[in-house]
Amino acid sequence: MPQNRFSSKDQIVLASGNQKKLAELSRILQPFQLKLTPQSAFQVADAIEDGLTFVENAIIKARHACAKTGLPAISDDSGLEVDFLNGRPGIYSARFSGENATDQSNLDKLLLDLKGVEESKRMARYQCVIVYMQHELDPTPIICQGNWQGIILEEPTGEGGFGYDPIFYCPKAKKTAAEMQPDEKAFISHRGKALREFTNIMSKRL
Repeated sequence: MPQNRFSSKDQIVLASGNQKKLAELSRILQPFQLKLTPQSAFQVADAIEDGLTFVENAIIKARHACAKTGLPAISDDSGLEVDFLNGRPGIYSARFSGENATDQSNLDKLLLDLKGVEESKRMARYQCVIVYMQHELDPTPIICQGNWQGIILEEPTGEGGFGYDPIFYCPKAKKTAAEMQPDEKAFISHRGKALREFTNIMSKRL
């Protein structure tokens, strides 16, 4: 049975300038020989994410990248939902500690908000929505979703990953996302699940 692969000539714009996200998505998509270029390479600024859901924001970002580059675009809108905080930070995960937020300031704020909360109430999940649009006016974008269940620790563990990874503990793997090797994380993560769904759909279309 022949392998499903994208043409090496295919170029898709990643609707983000985040180098860590680019590296993670490129690693997952590498077997499909898909050329992924960040929008920053085209001097495209980030879109204004004023949607109320992960899906809305992912569509906004993909459409913006398509409009500015004239190329197909893929976007990733993801975040962390914590049950004790009624789903926050959710779509505001990247800006949880304010407009000038960093990974560290967001992580610190989350730990402060959960200070003293017992483990049984620290359940959380990463959510990821992947959107692919062939062009700015694409009426049928591909939309894929994945989630990853875990627990928020009381202190960071591990040096890898990004965002909330050092405090996101995966009971199944018995380690945090930041302690995982890239391939291990790609197999189990919310982003990995969403991207596998995306590549399956694209392979059938091609």
